[in-house]
Amino acid sequence: MPDHQHAGGCLCGQARYTVVGQPEPRGVCHCRYCQLRTGSAFAVLAYFQPQNFQLQHGELSHYHFTSESNKNWDTYFCPRCGTTVYYQLEVWGDLIGIDAGTFDPPSFFFDIAGEVFTQSKAHFVGEIAADNHYEVFPGYAPRKEEPGRLKTPS
Repeated sequence: MPDHQHAGGCLCGQARYTVVGQPEPRGVCHCRYCQLRTGSAFAVLAYFQPQNFQLQHGELSHYHFTSESNKNWDTYFCPRCGTTVYYQLEVWGDLIGIDAGTFDPPSFFFDIAGEVFTQSKAHFVGEIAADNHYEVFPGYAPRKEEPGRLKTPS
């Protein structure tokens, strides 16, 4: 596999993908949606142009929702093991988002350009080396009230 191509997939191996090049944008997100979607304190996000992403094999399930900012989220995940294989967020247009932990080792082949939603960062997460740090996402504009379990603390 060429250096500029990276492979990854789900926990059970049913779904596999490849990407070409470096992600742009790339960062860490501490929002409530990423916490719930990953089951962790934050997500390490890598976005690729659609032509640089290829689902090699696997049937994926789809979950769509609209955020409190009235933005669409589409998550594609393995129906067998539940791993998020990729996602598309309206705020990033047609870019394909990958959680860096799903890349084959070495998983983290890129630097972190930004860290967002630091206002809901877990108290035990230390300093993250990134060029930019934001309390929320730039341009964040909630339009509806979320239930407490989904609400990003302010």
